[in-house]
Amino acid sequence: AVVSTQSTGEDLNQELSTITVSKPKVQETEVPPDINAPNSYKANNPKEIEVLNYAENFRRQFVHLYRDRKPLFLAPPNEFSIEKLVCTTLRPTLLPYKELYDWDGASQFVSDYLSYVPLECPNELPEHLFSPTEVLRRQKGNCFDFSNLLCSLLLGAGYDAYCVCGYATKEVTLMDQSRSQCPLLKKKDAVQKEEGKVKENKYDVKPPRDLRSKYLIKMDERKVKERQDEEQRVKDAELARIAELEKPAPDELYGMRVHCWVLVLAGKREVPENFFIEPTTGNCVEAEEYLGIETLWNNTNYWVNMQDCSHGIGEMSYDLGDIARWEFMFPHNDKPLLMLPGEEEFDMPLDEEEEDVEEDSDMPGSWVNEIIIPLEDLQRRCPQGKKTILYKQAKYEIFAEYLMQDGMVARLTEYADSALTQPIKSMEWFKHRVDKLETRETDLVTNKVTETFGAGRQRALRQHVYYSNQTGSEATRIMDFDASARTDGLKMREETPAKLTEHYCDRDDCLTKRLVNYTKRVKKFGPAEGNEKPVNQVTEFYSRDPSIPADDDIAELTFLLNEEKIFIKHHLQDQRIIASTHEYLKPQQSEDKGQVQITTDMVSSFQVERRAKTPKLMHIYQTIMSLIEKEERCIENARLSEQEVRDVLEQRTQEELTTELSVSIYDTARNDTAKKRREEIERKKRDDEARREEMELDYLAPFLARIGLGDPATMTAELAQQLKEDCLEDLKQRLIDMANLIQGRFEKETQQLQWKQNWYQQNQTTMTKEEEEEYVSYCSEAMFRIHILEERLNRHKELAPQKYVALESRLRSDNRLAEFLN
Repeated sequence: AVVSTQSTGEDLNQELSTITVSKPKVQETEVPPDINAPNSYKANNPKEIEVLNYAENFRRQFVHLYRDRKPLFLAPPNEFSIEKLVCTTLRPTLLPYKELYDWDGASQFVSDYLSYVPLECPNELPEHLFSPTEVLRRQKGNCFDFSNLLCSLLLGAGYDAYCVCGYATKEVTLMDQSRSQCPLLKKKDAVQKEEGKVKENKYDVKPPRDLRSKYLIKMDERKVKERQDEEQRVKDAELARIAELEKPAPDELYGMRVHCWVLVLAGKREVPENFFIEPTTGNCVEAEEYLGIETLWNNTNYWVNMQDCSHGIGEMSYDLGDIARWEFMFPHNDKPLLMLPGEEEFDMPLDEEEEDVEEDSDMPGSWVNEIIIPLEDLQRRCPQGKKTILYKQAKYEIFAEYLMQDGMVARLTEYADSALTQPIKSMEWFKHRVDKLETRETDLVTNKVTETFGAGRQRALRQHVYYSNQTGSEATRIMDFDASARTDGLKMREETPAKLTEHYCDRDDCLTKRLVNYTKRVKKFGPAEGNEKPVNQVTEFYSRDPSIPADDDIAELTFLLNEEKIFIKHHLQDQRIIASTHEYLKPQQSEDKGQVQITTDMVSSFQVERRAKTPKLMHIYQTIMSLIEKEERCIENARLSEQEVRDVLEQRTQEELTTELSVSIYDTARNDTAKKRREEIERKKRDDEARREEMELDYLAPFLARIGLGDPATMTAELAQQLKEDCLEDLKQRLIDMANLIQGRFEKETQQLQWKQNWYQQNQTTMTKEEEEEYVSYCSEAMFRIHILEERLNRHKELAPQKYVALESRLRSDNRLAEFLN
């Protein structure tokens, strides 16, 4: 009896459908504070208690006098629910990394390293303010945590920095940058505007007088202006329409959303003017981004804003010594006091009690441990090593060093639409590449690619501009070189299908430029190496050599190969407006003796000096022969330049196929990782080769041996049917066993995860920091393995019937069974 493939496949699907798995749920637990924290985190000393009482008295007076103002953010609880003054939560620290010494590097690190968590209630102050060390440990926080950490780093680096508590727009408080332009694009536009400015020189030659009718010129200018005004009107209308479509919906909490940012005052670290830093993005922002200020503080004092913020904070005064605009809490204000108008300064001695109050109310030291950031965390920068930021028509991606195989550390993609579906330009940054590639800018519309390389690359290549849709010698490309690192002084090479231009500098022969013109290539059959582009003309330009008279110093040398001519133009003499020129005809060799015939008719000259002597025939002969040798060298140099271009392109292709990253000899950890990675790749390669050899074996050999059939020529219909049934049954059983094996591993992983969770619930209060991190890492890895097993089982169920049908089809097409099964 012949078994139906469809019925057997249905049985297989039915048996596999009984094997099911269900993914467990991991309970999200709140990260407990560090139990190894010192006592200063868990209690207040007498000095801190004294200052807290002083701050409470200040708060009561403020509430009594200004009942309509928001509560002051003075002493929120820390991670251990202990009230701490916000000034003492700051911990000025100077880290031993030059990247964090300037404000832009420190702010960028804080914004990249931490994950932003918006305030639970956007119009209320946070219930806690964690220490900077706890924020770094958790690697996440709200705007107050960001500002607290950033201000601590800036104070340690010598900046006059302050944490600012106030109000901001919805986009700022939610870190929504989808409606703002990328800062990198702003810098690029500013550089282009600066380059576009033309400096006027009063010594430039004035243009000739315009003799056209002023009336006609005025009418033409009016028409051009009307056309430009109409185009501008249409453009403004389109921009207004787009702005109206992109305008966010009205915010019900506008002006009430609480936010915290950083203020840097001018003076220290040669800061010329005050500016704000948004810690969640790491950018220097304008005052228009913020709507109002309640208070600000640093590690020495606390100030309350007494100015009207109904029109924003752009016109506010930030002279913290002005007591009419800023009310300070501690009397030891380090800012020079500005007295109220009409008041006189009296030198009144303070009472002993007042002196005691001032001495007792001095700011205590910070209760926070010294901020320490390991080098690994500094290099990793972002959580999980990567981060994506969405801007208006742009997407910015950040990667940790050595995370990407090609060494990419950042990528900026510009789009033509706000939905980010039509990319038009891409900018990539690289580090630690062996080929010294630093940046790659790609115009996805024109396919123009600009690659920039660092110093030390082979052939001193610094920049390569080409078009990705053009290949071979007919492509257009520009190569910039470091002339000081090359023996030939080559600075730039520009190649087009019809021309090759090379620029030189600081050469002994004063050569500054070589221009090679080509004619159309003659199509030939055969290898492409012998079919070089035919050279039509070669022109060399030279700078002035003061040691040679101007009439003998060549300025321009042109070889007209098709016309068999050589043209020379000399430099201008002093007080001359015309240069001397010479034109030579290349001689023809005589047929009988092979000698070169030289005549005076082969030279056509123009001499500026009338007294110049007519050259003799011997001098003409020597000049022509030297020029012919120079022509051969020029053509040879052009061919060498073409070969160098081909070598560079071949090398770049190989480098992109096998990207290598350089690792410092002092980076021992990463070197070991690279070694293990190479060993793992080699092991996988050996396993693949062994698996490929096994697949080439005869799949019917075990079943033929089982029935005792050694010679396939004695095959019968019954034996062929038995072989088919045995093979299909064996495959079916192996597929079912594989599904059961995956299910067993899934259940084992689930049980271990549940046991680990129960263990965590029982020992949560007594766990150390290492055990806590080990538990979180185990849960993440366990959920990853469970997810993989679930996906693998689903994939196995999907492919099992296909494998069954494929094996049956292979059995029917096998030469040994085809005539009995078909």
